[in-house]
Parts: sequence; C-alpha cells; structure tokens
Amino acid sequence: MVEFGLIAGVFFTLLVGIAEFSRVLFYWNTAAEATRLGARMAVVCDAGDAVIKTRMRDMLPLLQNSNINLAYEPAGCASDAAAARASCQSVTVSVTGVTVNTVIPLVPLSLGMPPFTTTMTRESLRTATGGTVCS
Repeated sequence: MVEFGLIAGVFFTLLVGIAEFSRVLFYWNTAAEATRLGARMAVVCDAGDAVIKTRMRDMLPLLQNSNINLAYEPAGCASDAAAARASCQSVTVSVTGVTVNTVIPLVPLSLGMPPFTTTMTRESLRTATGGTVCS
C-alpha cells in the first residue's frame, strides 16, 4: 500500500500532464484552423472584420478581439467588405498573444501559443457575391 501511494502520485501527475499537453496541442491546432477560417471568410464572403472575429472566437473561445489581426493588401486598401472587392488583393489573418493555462497537479503552467498566420488571395475581387455572410 505504501509503495502504491508513492508511485500513484507520480503516475497520476504524469497521466494528467499528458492529457493537459494534448489539450494545449488541440488549442494550438484550433488556432491555426481559426486563422484559416478567418482568411477564407475575408476573401470569399461579404463579411466585415467584426463578423470574422466573432466566427473565429466561436471556433476557439480562448481568443479575444485583441488577439486577432486582419490586414488587407495592398497597404491602404479598404477593409470594408464592399470596397475591398474593388481594391484589395489579399488578406492576412493572424492570431498572437494567446496563453493557455494548464491544470497539472503541483506544476501549473502558463504556455504561450506561437503566432499563427494565414494569407490568402482575394477571390471575390471585382465581383459581388450578393449573399449574406458565408455559413
């Protein structure tokens, strides 16, 4: 019983640690997918920055508006969805400054996510989709 008590503490801490790092990697993957979703919405849909950020936050609730950046190219082109079709060529969506807190027993960690960036060419350039925000 004493041996089990000594080993069980280490074993279960290691087991929970593995599960927590799996959760952190899941968040990292989801952040990369959220940038892809945001970039895709920006180049295809009639969606403004606020709608794109909301959809990204729905996908990964850990995100805040301050963590998401949308940049349209060339510099100075309008970020308004209607005007951007005539003047923008691409969009870059990035997620930065996100921290994931773990709940590993005896060793709580705050891990900073690496920055994620996705750039796509604007497909609806000089066209009008005429629809609502893409589903």
